[in-house]
Amino acid sequence: MARAKAASGKALQALNGGNISDVIRVRGARQHNLKDVDLALPRNKLVVFTGVSGSGKSSLAFDTIFAEGQRRYVESLSTYARQFLGQVDKPDVDAIEGLSP
Repeated sequence: MARAKAASGKALQALNGGNISDVIRVRGARQHNLKDVDLALPRNKLVVFTGVSGSGKSSLAFDTIFAEGQRRYVESLSTYARQFLGQVDKPDVDAIEGLSP
């Protein structure tokens, strides 16, 4: 947050319990070719994954981070709405912090 000490910044911190993160932290990602990958990605920035074929770029972006965001979003819906959606599995990861639903 650019101005955490400003009145609006303090109000936002109070609403979020003071837990406003500037990064998305992934710990222990083991989806497909990933082997206990830990990383921190800046929020609201363009991030590019590069590497050789089969190194886990898509596994990290789609099967881990996107899948967890989608799962959290579906959990936020009412039980009635969720009955029309398929079950979303949790990705093989120890923790993902700072990810909005």
